[in-house]
Amino acid sequence: MKLADQLFSAADEVEQNLSKRAYETVLEMILKRELPVNTVLQERRLADMMNISRTPVRNALNRLENEGFIARNGGRTPSVKEFSIQELVETLHIRRILETEATRLAAGKIPLGELDEMEQQVRALLLKKVPDTEADWEADSRIHETIARYSGNRMLVNFIRTLRLKTHMFHLTQVPERFEAGHKEHLAIIQALRDNQPELAQSLIAAHIDNVREGIIRRLSQF
Repeated sequence: MKLADQLFSAADEVEQNLSKRAYETVLEMILKRELPVNTVLQERRLADMMNISRTPVRNALNRLENEGFIARNGGRTPSVKEFSIQELVETLHIRRILETEATRLAAGKIPLGELDEMEQQVRALLLKKVPDTEADWEADSRIHETIARYSGNRMLVNFIRTLRLKTHMFHLTQVPERFEAGHKEHLAIIQALRDNQPELAQSLIAAHIDNVREGIIRRLSQF
């Protein structure tokens, strides 16, 4: 490889890493409500905050727009998107389809050691008198992402991750009644996977996502 090509390749890799860091930073700020709904996202301000150029920030915002986390209104300035009830219901519907298929494909492939660790993590959470939102999301993510990963389909992994992040916009503090019930459902799913019962695991994860949907709709209807 010529020197010029090496330099170009190295610069491209640096740019990709910066874009990834900018994407992860802005996404985390959105999920944690540090950037509330309708917040205008200015490239220069975000770039200054992260001490990087505007190009990786622009790349990150384009990716977030493609994934549906931000929108451009009127003057094309991006802002944090507000999710409608309809969009949440539709997102959960797609999650149900994809995650039941991922569960079918993953059944019998997840090592028992990983299933044991996930179960221990959930049981430790259930022992706490006050739910921990960060620990709750970590345990929830581990279960759903492990199942997706062992499906062996990388597209499923990426789609499920993006859809889960969208429904995470309605987290534990907004649907607290789902904490104990949700993790008990997780334990049942883990047991079905341990017993290599793909059809049962599929039905359990479908019911789990249905219950998430009903919990969100019930909470939103109170306002």
